[in-house]
This record gives sequence, structure tokens and C-alpha cells, in this order.
Amino acid sequence: MKASRARLFKEYKEVQREKTADPDIQLVCDDSNIFKWTALIKVVSKQKNGGKKKIGPSETPYEGGVFQLAFAVPEQYPLQPPQVRFLTKIFHPNVHFKTGEICLDILKNAWSPAWTLQSVCRAIIALMAHPEPDSPLNCDSGNLLRSGDMRGFQSMARMYTRLAAMPKKG
Repeated sequence: MKASRARLFKEYKEVQREKTADPDIQLVCDDSNIFKWTALIKVVSKQKNGGKKKIGPSETPYEGGVFQLAFAVPEQYPLQPPQVRFLTKIFHPNVHFKTGEICLDILKNAWSPAWTLQSVCRAIIALMAHPEPDSPLNCDSGNLLRSGDMRGFQSMARMYTRLAAMPKKG
């Protein structure tokens, strides 16, 4: 447990130092428990329309969204992966719609102690941009992609992004 605390304190210091270097990920440690973290994924990409910045993996139906993740870090970390789930509803084949559980190999059998909480966030951003419909936790989303209905998938994903992950206007 001492090793995991030391590692998490090191990551905490790194996150504080790197805030400006990685503005699209905001990792926050719980004030009373170093094993509980949350993250906001706000991937900023410059768009051609007058240089305005948009949030969310660009050219995906998640563009413009801010997605919150919850991390439960085990005492055996970094030898075991953290449990990560979306708190923000998202329509994605590799995310369980009700629980927010994420199907990602690095969070299961491909975990390595070289991964950090920050790099896990990066991997989740990559998964958002490149879904794997052959191992779906959300069958509706996976079936749309497997059947080639990109328009249907993107329409549903955009709708849920607007409903759950975009700041309310007014």
C-alpha cells in the first residue's frame, strides 16, 4: 500500500505540474482519499471556422462534449489497473450505457505499471475516436456500427453528447 500511495502522490504532483501542458484532461484527486480520482475529458481542437476551439475528440459525434470519469484505484496500483467508468452518459459501443463501465484492454488484460492515470485518459480519448464495435458493452451502438449504419450511430451519439455532455446555455 505504501508503494501505491507513493506512486499516486508522484502522479498527483505530475498532474499539478502538467496542467497547462495537457489542457484537455483535468484529473482531480479526492481531498480525503488518494485512491479516488475524477477526470474531465475536454479535448480541445482548433477548427477552421474562424479559429474557434471546440471540445471533445474532433470529427467525432462527441465533439463539443465534456465527459466526466470516475477512477477507483486499487491498493495494488500500479500492479493492477484502476477501475474507470464514465459518469457522463455516452452512446459508445465500448461503454455500458447504464453503469459507464469501459471495455478497454489496458484496463483489463493489457495493463502495465507503465500506464498512469493521465495516460489512461489519453487511451479513453483514443477509444472515443476509434470505437471497437466487435466487443460491445452497448449492443445498440455496436450493432449500428457493425451493420454499417454510421449515420444512425453518429446521430445517436451526437444526441446523447448534446443532452449529457454539453454545457447548458442560458
